[in-house]
Amino acid sequence: MMNWNQLICDKRLGMEEYHDERHHTRSDFQRDYDRLIFSSPFRRLQNKTQVFPLPGSIFVHNRLTHSLEVSSVGRSMGNEVAIRLGEKYKGGEWIHKLDSLRDIVAAACLCHDLGNPPFGHSGEKTISTYFSEGRGQELREMVNEKQWADFINFEGNANSFRLLTHQFRGRRDGGMAMTYSALASIVKYPYTSLHAGKKGKFGFFSSEEEIFRKVANQLGIPEYEPGKFARHPLVYITEAADDICYQIMDLEDAHKLKIIGLQEVMDLLLGFFDPKDHPRMHRTLNKLDDPNEKIAYLRSNAIGAMVVECAKVFAEAEEEILAGEFKGSLINNMNPLLSEAYARCSATAWKKIYCAPEVVDIELAGNRIITSLLDTLMDAVIHPEKNYSKLLLSIVPNQYDTLAASPYERIQSVLDHISGMTDVYALDLFRKLNGHSLPAV
Repeated sequence: MMNWNQLICDKRLGMEEYHDERHHTRSDFQRDYDRLIFSSPFRRLQNKTQVFPLPGSIFVHNRLTHSLEVSSVGRSMGNEVAIRLGEKYKGGEWIHKLDSLRDIVAAACLCHDLGNPPFGHSGEKTISTYFSEGRGQELREMVNEKQWADFINFEGNANSFRLLTHQFRGRRDGGMAMTYSALASIVKYPYTSLHAGKKGKFGFFSSEEEIFRKVANQLGIPEYEPGKFARHPLVYITEAADDICYQIMDLEDAHKLKIIGLQEVMDLLLGFFDPKDHPRMHRTLNKLDDPNEKIAYLRSNAIGAMVVECAKVFAEAEEEILAGEFKGSLINNMNPLLSEAYARCSATAWKKIYCAPEVVDIELAGNRIITSLLDTLMDAVIHPEKNYSKLLLSIVPNQYDTLAASPYERIQSVLDHISGMTDVYALDLFRKLNGHSLPAV
């Protein structure tokens, strides 16, 4: 059975020798949040696609705005959970640690998408299928089974953990030196790629397995079988905040892009409330002339209702969660009114949003761009003696070890580079390498 006293730990990866128990003006979990806000990987999210192509005259969400909203929702949910657990454990010597839940979750939510490649979720699929279906198959004999599973199941979640913990060239030990609790709170799938299954989901590459094991041991997270661990309880809150935001905000974006009509979005959002509350809500809606404001009003109320309900589910299932026996997600275990309304939103999104021409177009373009970059850069790191390879590798940022000793590490350096690119940078590099864009002479 996991326990909160151990699960809430402000020890920093790579800075363990400097750890102390003194009270500071800012907690270490607040420092995590601030450190992420000012980091380059976080800033790059502003030029990475969430679902829809990056905006022209109409603003839609990108990875950065999505992450900020998820963090806001996660903070509120973490606070709600802390209040409920505070009543349960009143008088406990360690109860003050519960005050940190909101800050841990806020930081975890802020960085949950850091490892996602450009061009939305299709970027992950493009990378994994490059190895399972494309020219990447030629690299199979260069790596072992576990390493190959990392590539054919490439996962943004695992890449986020790597980005936060890996010591890139010229960087310090411990990567971004995050607290143990924040690191564990982003790992939705706490197992290696060998346990990925049909969905291809896993939480850390084999190169970071020992780092995760170190974190898990410190926090008292059990390892059920080699390479497969229980979830840190706060992962459930991070996951719920993410699910709430992308599902609801995708509807709002779809309305702005005229993919879904106003009335349909309003009906979907009103579904989160008891019919007896509808007259009151309609009175407020009738005072608003701006369609976007109508949706914003309903959206904020829907999110608020789900935050409270998910916190309630967490508190009621806390013992199961601490025992690693909780099934499903907080969203799946909401009351029927909310879970059915959420399911209707999800079904509409899959039917009308994720198959919309605008979304498919960016996926097709992204697939071509990422595949081309992979072909070119993989050839360069596998055959660095070629003249073109030397020229190409000279423009790769120094933090990526393209001349590492093992093929696995060299391949990883390419994936680190490409997954860190913004949509704009990837497109620009693609054009230059294919002769479609030349520097001014």
